[in-house]
Amino acid sequence: MTDVGELGERIIARWLESRGYQIWHHRWHCRWGEIDLIAQEQLTTSLVFVEVKTRSFNNWDANGILSINPRKQQKLWQTAELFLAQNPTLASLPCRFDIALVSYFLIKNTSPRYFSNHSSQQLSIDKPVFEENGYQFIIQDYLKSAFDSSQF
Repeated sequence: MTDVGELGERIIARWLESRGYQIWHHRWHCRWGEIDLIAQEQLTTSLVFVEVKTRSFNNWDANGILSINPRKQQKLWQTAELFLAQNPTLASLPCRFDIALVSYFLIKNTSPRYFSNHSSQQLSIDKPVFEENGYQFIIQDYLKSAFDSSQF
């Protein structure tokens, strides 16, 4: 069974692809940590490191944004540095760190609907997206250049 966080990441990956991004990696990890999505924005050719936070409605940390504290930002920066060291052909691209906030809840008394079978479903911020096992997801926000990496 796929966990809720991975489902949120898949939704964001599809949303990014629908906006002209090319997804390079899902859940890239190293000794420093993990980057949920690594993508390239075709319009600007920027390399984008995306942290996806998938939270239940009425959560304690403002849909996950409060969990991206300075320590987490530093871990993401170190992980991205190692990714670029291992992929020197991408190191010359402009880079940024984005944050995607996704909320979900379980819909009771419904038959499961599958996101993969709804490829024509339009993905947008604040519009419900149905996923497997009766969960409903909503992309709450997408923050481009969410933090300044020059501080590290």
